[in-house]
Amino acid sequence: MKKSKLLALLGLLSLFNMADATAGASGHAGHSAGGGGGSEGCLKPHLSKFMPAHLSTVAPGSEFSFMAVGVQHPDQISATVKSIPVELTVEDKEAFYLVKGKLPESLTKTAARINIKVTSKYSRCDAENGWLLKIADK
Repeated sequence: MKKSKLLALLGLLSLFNMADATAGASGHAGHSAGGGGGSEGCLKPHLSKFMPAHLSTVAPGSEFSFMAVGVQHPDQISATVKSIPVELTVEDKEAFYLVKGKLPESLTKTAARINIKVTSKYSRCDAENGWLLKIADK
């Protein structure tokens, strides 16, 4: 009798986990409703496909790009290079955002980290990532 109740409970829990997983799998879903009581859960955004690759040598003013998955609005994405804000262009590719920017022309003969931040309505759902590039002389 106890085993059947335990199995039923485990079955219900697995259904809740599948519902949360499918809610975040479509589109740009960054937030999904949590359990009862109106509490909010979230899926952290995923930042990947950094181009040019980590530790590549590039010219000043070079373009860079990356993919952002699980972001609800493109306005949530920001980037800085050596604390200099970078203007970004965002293309909606339905399942992800393709984000592009340019390194500041003023940075030469240095290494610089591209810092990406995704700011959410709920701070526990924020994400940060980045990569390092070597910037050559003009």
